[in-house]
Amino acid sequence: MAYIRKRDKRDGTASFTVMWRAGGARGGKQESEVFEDETAAERFRDLVNGHGQQWPPGWTRGHGFVADRRRADTMFEPFALAYVDRLTGIQGDTRSRYKKEIRENMAPWFGSYSVEDGEGSVVRAMVQDWVNDLEAGRLAPLDPRDRKPRTAYKPKTVQNKHGLLSAIMQSAVDAEPSLRASNPCAKTRLPRLDGAEDEEEMVFLEREEWAWIYECLRDDAKDLGETIAETGFRWGEATALQPRDLRRRSGRPAIRVQRAWKKDEDGKSVLGPPKTRKSRRTIVITHKLDRMLRRRAKGLAPNALIFTGPEGGKWDPGTFRRLRWIPAIELAAEKYGLIKRPRIHDLRHSHASWLIAAKVPLPAIQGRLGHESITTTVDRYGHLLDALDDEVMAAVEWAMDPTAPLPGFLERSGLAAATDGLPHVPRQFSGLAQETWKDASNMPQDDAEHENDPVFVVTLGGREVPFADREHAQDVADQWNDDHEEEIATMRADGWPEEKIARRGALGPEERERWTGGGSVWSRMPERQFVHFALASYEADGTLTYEPLPVSSRWTWEFEHDGFTTRAAEFRTEFRPQGSTEAHARGINKSAVARAFEQARMEALEVCAKHLDADLASTEA
Repeated sequence: MAYIRKRDKRDGTASFTVMWRAGGARGGKQESEVFEDETAAERFRDLVNGHGQQWPPGWTRGHGFVADRRRADTMFEPFALAYVDRLTGIQGDTRSRYKKEIRENMAPWFGSYSVEDGEGSVVRAMVQDWVNDLEAGRLAPLDPRDRKPRTAYKPKTVQNKHGLLSAIMQSAVDAEPSLRASNPCAKTRLPRLDGAEDEEEMVFLEREEWAWIYECLRDDAKDLGETIAETGFRWGEATALQPRDLRRRSGRPAIRVQRAWKKDEDGKSVLGPPKTRKSRRTIVITHKLDRMLRRRAKGLAPNALIFTGPEGGKWDPGTFRRLRWIPAIELAAEKYGLIKRPRIHDLRHSHASWLIAAKVPLPAIQGRLGHESITTTVDRYGHLLDALDDEVMAAVEWAMDPTAPLPGFLERSGLAAATDGLPHVPRQFSGLAQETWKDASNMPQDDAEHENDPVFVVTLGGREVPFADREHAQDVADQWNDDHEEEIATMRADGWPEEKIARRGALGPEERERWTGGGSVWSRMPERQFVHFALASYEADGTLTYEPLPVSSRWTWEFEHDGFTTRAAEFRTEFRPQGSTEAHARGINKSAVARAFEQARMEALEVCAKHLDADLASTEA
């Protein structure tokens, strides 16, 4: 180990020499560095010890770190903190957490180095040593000697910290001009996540276990616990609910999630938008939960909190956990033998597991939980899908054996008719939807008329749609803008005029005394489907008018009569007066639409052949 030897000078001052053997070996080369200041000598000694009895990277004997003579703003800590300050699209508490992470778990290792290439720069070996130190809980080279022991982090936590460091160093690579040629975090071999860690972090309650906990909760906590368990809301979403969030969707009671509690950079709780864009959602709830929430909301201002703590303000999560949740868990263990120790957030995980056990499709669970990507849902709950093994095998047997019964879940899904009408193939009954589809404009909207009532009109892509309820109109407008967000951003990037961009989005709702347009007024929330489309056009001689585009897809609404359908697949052919024939296919099952499109093209060519034969016959006559 390196040590310090003090030498008194004749002028009354002293010098401090740091001594060590290279590599720590008994026969290693004797190395030394002289300092006039004892504190500087102690700091250098700790660096030598931290780097395995070697000269610290970037240190020049007799001069110190080369980085000390480089630009201050490219030293690791100020550069990293500036990177976090420039980040966009993150909440204040996230920015504060990143800065704390840099100061506590990165600067003690990299604070003496620069992000720029050259001597004294952060290099790959340092990152590898840092990862090993985090996993083992070892002190950092710049930690004070009297610092308390560090925490040995789990593999997942190390991966998260490495991800932030990698983003910081990549920003140095991407800087203009670039500060370094490569990212030292690239190809770092991280601690392996064996899967058990994620499962240990999540606790899935059986329905009976949740009933035990609910029974043991204090009366002023039961309603909040029931809401989270039934909706799968995050804590910050549930405790931010207000009376104006209670809605209706397709005639069912629902909740609109449009705000959540979060913390700013100073740690103060503030109301803001939900965690992600997909977290801004409307979910249906049971009539029982709706009655409870409306009872609590009665007499409150529209923007008041439905759930409040003992003193009337927002529920603090720590207080709820300490005074309500933990006592309920302990009482349930005592009374009913509950073994699990769930967190409040595990009610959200349990909600997802109950939906999976009830055979609810993963995309529906994704939308209900507000996950930004289906990948998140699969990664988090995919290991629970063995609950669907019976359904999987029933579907396989049905596909392979024409005598097998139709699986019940497939019959309920509406996908059973996806192959009606197609040519028969060995060992499979198949078919496709009807040759032509019924015009959706003939579908009744509502029995009630609103000729003399005020209406709320939303203009959607140039189409005016009237609603009897302002909340329905606002929900449709919000969802329309969410669905067309990327398209509008592309138009703006391509330099389209703002007036045309505005017409593509949703305008309103605009209140009018009465509806004077065509069609009836919507008094319920219209249905919405993700529909796939395909189109091909043929000349009279059977040649393609243009090369068909790939199957396209978009969200459609019930009031969009030219695109809305609830069928898995359907197709039609249309003969145009000018002599061309068009083949159309659409539906909510993409693979079925592709098959239907091929059938439609075959029939379109048959139509062309018939008209061509008729034309030839008339010419000969």
